[in-house]
Amino acid sequence: MHGEYKVPGGKLVVVDFDVVDGLIRNPRVAGDFFLEPDEALGDLDRALDGLPAASDAKTIAKAVADGLRPDAVLLGFSPEAIAVVVRRALTEARSWTDYEWELVHDPAVPPRLHLALDEVLATRVGDGRRKPTLRFWEWDESAVVIGSFQSVKNEVDPEGAAKHGFEVVRRISGGGAMMMEKGNVVTYSLYVPAELVQGMSFADSYAFLDDWVLQGLRSLGIEATYQPLNDIASPAGKIGGAAQKRLGNGGVLHHVTMSYDLDNEKMLEVLRIGREKISDKGIASAAKRVDPLRSQTGLSRAEIIERLKQTFVSLYGAQPGTVAPDELAEAEELVAAKFATPEWLNRVP
Repeated sequence: MHGEYKVPGGKLVVVDFDVVDGLIRNPRVAGDFFLEPDEALGDLDRALDGLPAASDAKTIAKAVADGLRPDAVLLGFSPEAIAVVVRRALTEARSWTDYEWELVHDPAVPPRLHLALDEVLATRVGDGRRKPTLRFWEWDESAVVIGSFQSVKNEVDPEGAAKHGFEVVRRISGGGAMMMEKGNVVTYSLYVPAELVQGMSFADSYAFLDDWVLQGLRSLGIEATYQPLNDIASPAGKIGGAAQKRLGNGGVLHHVTMSYDLDNEKMLEVLRIGREKISDKGIASAAKRVDPLRSQTGLSRAEIIERLKQTFVSLYGAQPGTVAPDELAEAEELVAAKFATPEWLNRVP
């Protein structure tokens, strides 16, 4: 068995081992991490040797932590990271470079059509009818996009939304409401096979799928970090948030919206942001939660997207692509049947 796992914001961890009579045997941990003292590397191997191959990640991480000598120092990785790579090896997970990637950045379409495209393209990747894809959104309308399980009346002020021209739509993934003003956000969707995140918890997969964008933001001079569960942030404040939906056919949708520019007063008129929502952020005002990309870089939205595209291509070799006519037609049918219906929007009133 062979597994590899690049720790988001950290180092590469590699593990090779045999499975004999249902047990892990002859494990060899390696990587570009830092570990002191040298002898602690043997601790890692001994901790894994003899573990049942059916062990879950929590069990593996505990065995590794318990097996380390008291003065061991791990830099760039952790017992939890070793558990992830072992589970990925056992489940024959794939890596980014095992796939041919497509990068799509098509002209603007309405918000509802973007949401339908997310479902259609993720389904097609799961079915094997489309290559794994990164798609950047463009649109010339403003919308509030609420999470699949959110209450419309609890999240959106209808008068404020109407006043400022925001359509209210519901996506298929969970998470919180996003005020997506035309020209003022950077949104992308990843459509990937489940094998890419095999062996990871949902929490681990969020950071794993967005590690490339952190690299892109850092190349722009932003000290970007991932804040569990699903926030992209910097010392100046939150930049954006991620949401994810795993489909039954093996397709995974992972999409992110980052703020390029923000009118705080408008946000507070359009969204209902309660005290409970911001209480765990250690701040007094929702208007101070977000620090947009424009203020941090001074660059245009187009320049930022171009840098992010270049980062992804340099890492994974993606080729330019587009939404096919039949995919667009299927998404338009899904808008009419689902995303534009009152039943879908108000499924949680």
